Parts: sequence; structure tokens; C-alpha cells
Amino acid sequence: MAEHNELGKEGEEEAARYLTGQGYHILHRNWRRGRNELDIVAAKDNQLIFVEVKTRRNEAYGHPEDAVTNRKIRTLVSLADAYINKFRLDLPVRFDIITVVGNEPPFHIEHIEEAFLPPIW
Repeated sequence: MAEHNELGKEGEEEAARYLTGQGYHILHRNWRRGRNELDIVAAKDNQLIFVEVKTRRNEAYGHPEDAVTNRKIRTLVSLADAYINKFRLDLPVRFDIITVVGNEPPFHIEHIEEAFLPPIW
């Protein structure tokens, strides 16, 4: 597996551990629809949270959350809609970003709640 894939996988593991430690219930990880995926789907306080995880070794090329472009946001919202329809859920929804930065543990983790709102199409 490519090194960047390993780093991403490790970052998602760290993010899931972090969320669990904060009282979130992980519903799905790497939920796929076609070629796209939701990194983490979680629930807390009767709310459904879709979490995009961005992992970097360092911030030499900018902040990891800056990689969540408008195109990526549209993809995530579309996936979230498909997820909600598939599982017939009726809960308030939130979109978060978790950034994981570092070469090895302990990583620097930042949780950005309500990182973006779904765009109006």
C-alpha cells in the first residue's frame, strides 16, 4: 500500500479513537458509494455527524482542512444524503472535519465541529 494511504488509514484510526473518547458512537467507517466514501459516520446527542478526516505529516503545504474544497463538500453532502436515505434516518445532521498532523504518535488532533453547512443547490 502506498505510504500516503497508510498515513491516511492511521489518521482515521486516530480520529475514531478521539471521537470515541469524546463520547461519540461510531456508526460506520469508510462507508462507500461508488468511488466515494464517508470517512466516519458518528452519532452523539441525538445528532448524526459526518466526519471528514485529513491527515498530514506536517503543515508544510498548508493546513489539512484547506484540502476540503467546495467540490469535496458537494461530494460529502451527496454521500450523506445517500446514507440518510439508505438507513432511513431522521436526525439533525452536522459536518465536521478532524485534522491529524504528525509523523508518529502522539499526533496533533484538531476537531472542527460544524466545519461547513450543506450548499444550497
